[in-house]
Amino acid sequence: MDFFTGGILCILLLLVLMGMGLQIGLSFLLSGAIISTLLLGFNSSLSLLGQVAYFSIATPTWACIPLFILMGSFAAIGGFTRRAYNGVNVLSKGVPGSLGIATCFSCALFGAVSGSSIATTAIFGKMALPEMNRLNYDKSFSVGCIASAGTFASMIPPSMMMIIYALFTQQSVGKLFAAGIIPGLLTALCYAVLIYYRVKRNPSLAPSGSSDENRRPSSGKLREASQMWPVIIIASVVLGGIYSGWFTPTEAAAAGALITLLFGWFLGSLRKFGDVTGAMKDSANTTAMLFLINIGALYYSRVLAVTGLPSELTMLLQNLEVPRFVILLGILGIMFLLGMIMVPVGIYALTLPVVFPMLVSLGYDPIWFGVIALKLTEIGSITPPVGLNVYAMKGVISKDMNISLEDIFRGVWPFCMCDIIVLVVLIVFPQLSLWLPNLLLG
Repeated sequence: MDFFTGGILCILLLLVLMGMGLQIGLSFLLSGAIISTLLLGFNSSLSLLGQVAYFSIATPTWACIPLFILMGSFAAIGGFTRRAYNGVNVLSKGVPGSLGIATCFSCALFGAVSGSSIATTAIFGKMALPEMNRLNYDKSFSVGCIASAGTFASMIPPSMMMIIYALFTQQSVGKLFAAGIIPGLLTALCYAVLIYYRVKRNPSLAPSGSSDENRRPSSGKLREASQMWPVIIIASVVLGGIYSGWFTPTEAAAAGALITLLFGWFLGSLRKFGDVTGAMKDSANTTAMLFLINIGALYYSRVLAVTGLPSELTMLLQNLEVPRFVILLGILGIMFLLGMIMVPVGIYALTLPVVFPMLVSLGYDPIWFGVIALKLTEIGSITPPVGLNVYAMKGVISKDMNISLEDIFRGVWPFCMCDIIVLVVLIVFPQLSLWLPNLLLG
């Protein structure tokens, strides 16, 4: 069997294993091991796996992943989610669809100390949905808003997927973090406008709160809004430390986790030793799962590179007599379709070894493409059949609410269309992504 055929079989085998329901990390490892054994022999395949397993994570960048996960766990257990939600909610009182708008901006704010879209969706599903249900919000509208807003944690730094993209492409984590700020806030703003417009046209989607809540004095609103200060300080320390040059991403993650723990202790929400150890255990479990997926994905991409398939396809597409924008649209279309059936790490492992060298040779900025790729995975996380945020949302809904997966998917489609519009804007105006990283990091 020649190497090019081996590359094609490697992709097909991965899709078959994932279609059979095998865990994504094991699918990467097994498909890569089978094809590399056929091409290189068992000993060489095992040696390649050992090298990837060690050298792929023996870099300082990997150390920031468990630390950011730990910071998010401390923030969730310490009640910072509730502080962010209550603070934004009180400022939006009286606006049509105020709870939906508060959820959007609270998810964006909490994303600055979380980094996990699934965790953000689950947390706000437990916290915001009962309140929306109490005020007789339309159920499909409510769950669609929460599931979609949870994706902000993928774009708003610190983002796990940005770190993984940086590891696959050898790009600056700091620049990627900076590049995601404006697109993330732009998406939150577009969601808020969409909610306002839909509720204005159809008030039954989100009935107004009580008049007593809407007439709350401004001093009371400001006092309640001020409770967001721990989240703002933590985000400022992490991002400010990176962009000022005081911290590397790993040091910023460590500082963020420590400050989050200290705030939780002083505020009384993290004083039980069991809460701290529980957060550390959850972070260890999540880290182990994520590392298995990433090692498998990197091993798979290395095997794919050995087959020569990525370079062959790169040369083929570069020799086509078509504008470079057509090639870009084709790549984005493929990633969009893959987003409906694969998890983001799998998409990166399958596509980046092939398309990234080609896009760079065509003159596209790798930081800008990272934002575009992340936006596509955000859309994929709320589209069927593998919309991870939708399933996370379904998992936290109590049975007595009688909300089906179909209700959630129906609720996210207006927000999905909003995401597509933002994606088009980011493609047409690359400086929306590049202005801030160029300003801060050159």
